[in-house]
Amino acid sequence: MTMTDLFREPRTWQRFFVGVLLLGGAWLWLSRVDVGGSTAAAPAPRVGAPAPPFTAVLVDGGPIALSDQIGQVIVLNLWATWCPPCRAEMPALERVWQRHRDEGLLVLGLNQQESAERVAAFRAEFALTFPLALDPTGEIGRRYLLTAYPTTYFIGRDGTIRDVIYGGPMPEALIESRVTALLAEE
Repeated sequence: MTMTDLFREPRTWQRFFVGVLLLGGAWLWLSRVDVGGSTAAAPAPRVGAPAPPFTAVLVDGGPIALSDQIGQVIVLNLWATWCPPCRAEMPALERVWQRHRDEGLLVLGLNQQESAERVAAFRAEFALTFPLALDPTGEIGRRYLLTAYPTTYFIGRDGTIRDVIYGGPMPEALIESRVTALLAEE
């Protein structure tokens, strides 16, 4: 029996499709995102959902918990020092932070998998004053389903994600428009 004859048999096609379904199911099971020991424990990082909670260490030491920042408008920027678009948008984030920090804005840069020394040097190079936190293992990035650098979450005072920008660099006018709209909300 040749291969052509084999694939003319209905049972061969049935076995083929069952195999594809089983392999697809196995792929979905193995590639799921594990968040804190449970794949269903954290809210999805999408517009309209609560921002997934986390605690990170600031470059200068000490923890910062996202849940402690509720009540402020938060611009959460996931980035890396080696990323050209990340580098390009940092000055714009700094300028927006300087203009609005006294109005209840928190810009939080969450560096992905780099050392505190490298991030501190980056901060000095760009004269950044907004808080920079570390995600040394990438766990928070995985919780936020990070797929592009930079990724920026605009979070309302109630802790709900209002907008997500994947990639960059974001123009300052875009950051400004998102921030002023969120600051104007009660």
